[in-house]
Amino acid sequence: MEKIPVENLSYEAAYAELEQIVNRLEVETLSLEESLSLYERGQALSARCASLLESAELRVQQLRLENQLPKDEQDD
Repeated sequence: MEKIPVENLSYEAAYAELEQIVNRLEVETLSLEESLSLYERGQALSARCASLLESAELRVQQLRLENQLPKDEQDD
């Protein structure tokens, strides 16, 4: 199965795959090479999720700033 590049995944897809990886690392007995490969993919997925969350937070902050009224209009 060919994996989708991490940078093309949505937050939900990246998080779901990250959960699967964590479960495999906790439950299965894997070779060192398999474990390292999964760990590397997990790190990339974690970074992707963090980046997407940061972008979403910045968008929310921007929307809040855009919707704030100037001080002189707040008294009306």
